[in-house]
Amino acid sequence: MTVIHIPGSKSVTARALFLAAAADGTTTLVRPLHSDDTEGFTEGLTRLGYAVAREPDRWHIEGRPAGPAVTDADVYCRDGATTARFLPTLAAAAASGTYRFDASAQMRRRPLAPLTEALRTLGVVLHHEAAEGHHPLRIKASGIKGGELTLDAGESSQYLTALLMLGPLTAEGLRIDVTELVSAPYIEITLAMMRSFGVEVGREGNTFTVPPGGYRPTTYAVEPDASTASYFFAAAALTGREVTVPGLGRDALQGDLRFVDVLRRMGADVRTTADATTVGSTGTLTGLTVNMRDISDTMPTLAAIAPFATSPVRIEDVANTRVKECDRLDACADNLRRMGITVHTGHDWIEIHPGTPRPTEITTHGDHRIVMSFAVTGLRAPGMTYDVPGCVRKTFPRFHEAFADFAATTAG
Repeated sequence: MTVIHIPGSKSVTARALFLAAAADGTTTLVRPLHSDDTEGFTEGLTRLGYAVAREPDRWHIEGRPAGPAVTDADVYCRDGATTARFLPTLAAAAASGTYRFDASAQMRRRPLAPLTEALRTLGVVLHHEAAEGHHPLRIKASGIKGGELTLDAGESSQYLTALLMLGPLTAEGLRIDVTELVSAPYIEITLAMMRSFGVEVGREGNTFTVPPGGYRPTTYAVEPDASTASYFFAAAALTGREVTVPGLGRDALQGDLRFVDVLRRMGADVRTTADATTVGSTGTLTGLTVNMRDISDTMPTLAAIAPFATSPVRIEDVANTRVKECDRLDACADNLRRMGITVHTGHDWIEIHPGTPRPTEITTHGDHRIVMSFAVTGLRAPGMTYDVPGCVRKTFPRFHEAFADFAATTAG
């Protein structure tokens, strides 16, 4: 059995940074993720005047319930979607100030409109400087009274998360009626973390009631990233080995841990204890049809091992993967076809037929998840290369070294 220690969750780290910045006092984050995305987030907080002290395994954030310590700032969000959506929302609650946010060319292409339209409904004055509904964005803050919103979060659950976390910073709280919601488990992460920072959100179906009153500081341990763990779980299932990831047990917050249930349906052996998850396999996997709407970040992981199944793998309800760092559905299909695999796609689905992938250079579109997913394919198709291998720094800077070590261990 191989034990793999996975870096901290990007999703949890980003939420914790927002909540810590909004809390009344100093919060300590234990084992946060060190990556380009989280460094961009902490850099943005610093630009807004928040005090952030970073040690190797602990970050200390001095919260400011009144908002940023500066009244004028220009923040570059890099490639981070959570940074680019959460930080403008945090700044919008300030009593006064003008804040400009921009991002990479990749992030500029990703949609922002449902969130910024919701902020406008709450009275926030903001302006998209180029394309409407996209970065760059300028916000003139003057505090937020609160009130009622109707939100379509069918493109990204991050819109809802940003507004939920904003709620306690408004004068009267928020009531949010959600018409469409994708990646629902991420909202459960948000609600659980807000609870850890002292805020209980009411929920009836897809209506959320967020009280005013702010957050309290805490010491918060960041669990390992379940999306990143999916590559090692998939590798175990593919190679007939056994992998254990400590820190991701039955009470883990992240919905992407449900990827192991997909592997179980394909024939893998999955064991989950209070503090770890283990995946083993004979190396023989059967095909299936699976709805991955709620765990869509792991869609590329499944696509990457699908050719080795004994029957077709059909992944459904993943239209939102088309508006991630790249169009992940088409990226997976195109790379698999260049490996000689038969693939069919539709607006929100992909079907992959059994075959023997030949090694090729993976067109990554600068997307970390495309690189890490097809690294798993490379375990059974040696010789895979990547046009932009370094894009893994977004969430796992040492991925190539860690995966090479893992591959050498399993080969032995």
